[in-house]
Amino acid sequence: MRPAFPGFPQEGLDFFRGLARHNNREWFLPRKPVFEERLRQPMLALAGSLNVAMRDFAPAYVTDPDKAVYRIYRDTRFSPDKTPYKDHIAALFPRRGMPRHHGACYYFQVSHKEVGIGGGVYMPPPESLMAIRRHIEKHHEEFGRILKSSSLRRLFGEMEGDQLSRVPKGFCAAHPAAGLLRYKQFLYWAQLPADVATTPGLLREILTRFRAMAPFMDFLNAPLAAPKRLDPAGASGV
Repeated sequence: MRPAFPGFPQEGLDFFRGLARHNNREWFLPRKPVFEERLRQPMLALAGSLNVAMRDFAPAYVTDPDKAVYRIYRDTRFSPDKTPYKDHIAALFPRRGMPRHHGACYYFQVSHKEVGIGGGVYMPPPESLMAIRRHIEKHHEEFGRILKSSSLRRLFGEMEGDQLSRVPKGFCAAHPAAGLLRYKQFLYWAQLPADVATTPGLLREILTRFRAMAPFMDFLNAPLAAPKRLDPAGASGV
């Protein structure tokens, strides 16, 4: 059965518009039922529909919606911005058996400003980043072909991510993939107009981009999903 999703209610986007002006407990608490009904419940339904479709091309990333959807509450302990609530609702689909953020994950978010869709490796620990770099070092031609995919370029543009100023320690500066080895993050990101979120086309837009990223995601996670222990040697210089 083909998954379906009608779109978010307009009231959900209006909620975020109000939250952007009044990001405090006094405004949020009496309106929490609106958030639950117009944003969180539709988001759980959308994550469920995505899971149905992802079984065809990314079964290892199917995630319980309750675990995929982020809480709206911000962790303000180490942030200069002390506003208590996020101005968007988001979901993350990591590879099964892999800790969140250790490898490549599918991700999307919805707000009153935009719909963001993307995926990749965002904040890998040193041992994961080293394993990915070693994998690129050995299989750079395969990775290069993936990055040249016409669908990836059309839907996202170029791969993004923070980079080192030089090739990290332990790698040859003359390597054909030296430029790729400098990356600390490996990401694709696309922004769509916010009103897409209120249409049935939202599910299609997300799935189209998730499908296009599937080879990219699987390549990055290949060295991390292997049963052998990750080698932390040379993990300095990240």
